[in-house]
Amino acid sequence: MDATSATTSAQSSQSMTSLTRGDGSVYLTVERNRAENWIHARWYGRQTLGSVMDGGLTYVDMLRQEPCPKLLNDHRDLVGDFSAANDWIEQVWTPLIVSAGLRYFAQVLSPDIFGQLAIEDLQVRIGDLLHIHLFDSLENAQHWLRGRP
Repeated sequence: MDATSATTSAQSSQSMTSLTRGDGSVYLTVERNRAENWIHARWYGRQTLGSVMDGGLTYVDMLRQEPCPKLLNDHRDLVGDFSAANDWIEQVWTPLIVSAGLRYFAQVLSPDIFGQLAIEDLQVRIGDLLHIHLFDSLENAQHWLRGRP
């Protein structure tokens, strides 16, 4: 069973949520960066359909509470294939997140070839609904997002 912990500072321009596995290990951190006007999601380890769904719905909730047009989706620490979740992402998550205000999706690629293939498949599926771009580095993804309105 997954547990969620949230840390928010009223004085800060940032707030962070961490999602954990049953063993206590973090599989996702989601940070709202108000100064940059984006949400930075960082995935860790192997993902399941359940963890992708929980994480994706966390983004949706964050955008419903406070709209934000940009997502920095960071797979530098993701391991393995998550393509089993792509149908759900395409059919359920994408319509929800677009209606919540997301427009720009900067994807930092996993060093894992299977993670890369999964996100490339997803880009083909949802690229007509979101401006989604793939990047080899966090810095390039951030630079691209900074150029978006």
